[in-house]
Amino acid sequence: MQRNQFNQLTPILMALAVLQGCSAESETPQEENDNQASETNSARIEIPTTIQRNLGIEFTRVQVRRVAQTLRVPGAFELLPLARREYRLALPGRVELLVDQNQAITPGQVLYRYQSTAWPELLHEIIEGEQAIATAKGKIKVARTRKNEARTKLELARERLRLLARAEFKHADLEASALELEASLPRLQAELDLAQTALSNAERTRGHALHRAAAAVGLTEEDLLQEVQVGDSTVAAYETYDWIEVRAEQGGFVELLALTNGSFAEAPSLVLSTVDTSQVRFRALALQADLARIGTDSEVRIVPPLSPGVAPDAGVPAAMTLGLEAHPIERTMTLLAVPRDQAPWIKPGVSAFLEIVVASSDGPQLAVPSSAVLRDGLTHVFFRRDPEDPGVAIRVEADLGISDGRWVVIQSGLMRGDEVVSAGSYELKLATQQGSSPSVGGHMHADGTFHEDED
Repeated sequence: MQRNQFNQLTPILMALAVLQGCSAESETPQEENDNQASETNSARIEIPTTIQRNLGIEFTRVQVRRVAQTLRVPGAFELLPLARREYRLALPGRVELLVDQNQAITPGQVLYRYQSTAWPELLHEIIEGEQAIATAKGKIKVARTRKNEARTKLELARERLRLLARAEFKHADLEASALELEASLPRLQAELDLAQTALSNAERTRGHALHRAAAAVGLTEEDLLQEVQVGDSTVAAYETYDWIEVRAEQGGFVELLALTNGSFAEAPSLVLSTVDTSQVRFRALALQADLARIGTDSEVRIVPPLSPGVAPDAGVPAAMTLGLEAHPIERTMTLLAVPRDQAPWIKPGVSAFLEIVVASSDGPQLAVPSSAVLRDGLTHVFFRRDPEDPGVAIRVEADLGISDGRWVVIQSGLMRGDEVVSAGSYELKLATQQGSSPSVGGHMHADGTFHEDED
């Protein structure tokens, strides 16, 4: 009987308990809900410098970007056509390399030297040319002297004939001599012209040999003709060369060594080649459907892929042009961009992205890296650095806007100049989740543990 009564009272007691719970919840004021929601939306965490270093926490400044209007195109860096330079033998000879592969070089640095059997022949041609010049100059002097002498004799003979004519005397031998001298003048002029022609030929022969020698040693003709002191005598510079040195005409790196050290090669064999890695351009493939939105005057940046050690906002401005190549099957178009600045990650063959701001009427918005925003249950959160205390991070529920996969727009909760945690935010999220109370403030220890602040 008592058991049946207890069974009948049980549902009634349960109903009363439910009613009491509902009435207790209904008595909670709305102001407390607002305060609790406000506390849930943000929490302060102390992160001293030691904690930041141990957890790898990094901060990124909020940027003003056109996220919705940014077109990101993948591509890779490549050398410009003029970045590579070849060095070849001007004369056959034995080569001695003075640099190694992948070695950095500077303009004017000696790359290699060679000893050529053709070099003495060039010197012989130069010397022969100089001797021919000296001989021709001597012949010109002799011919000019003989011509002047004949002209003087002719003037004297004519003067004597005039004096004899006044005295009414005739001198047949003197008249014949004058006529002979007058007839010899054209021949003497021809001899002078011939000597001058020989001088011109000798100068051309010497100039040609000197030009070849200058090209072989990589100097100017004036440098080769410059007089240098050797012992007690003064000689031309070209006479002092035994080994011919070849110097770098531009800086960069040694890319290829085509000959082994000490080998003999014929001209114009390739000895080595160099590259200037600073002369690069970026080649990207854009969809042909996007060409109507892309303009050569658009704002363009080259950004590296997201990877450890690379800042999310890393990038360099660039000047972009449309390439001449298009691929009808893939429906792509080549874009070429030359970076305006240098960066450590700009190397030939390195992959990156070309960010193009397309034309739009929408204005820029505040954006943070996508890595700074984390999902926490049904919400997204990020951690803002306290502007007044750099050692404190504030948990903020994210009011997200549009995202391009790399940057995401934040509609509220941030200002220009703020910084957010872009690396290490996951550990901070776990710390604020301890005890299922993300609103509780606290501080981190050097070992990564989180302690709540006491009320």
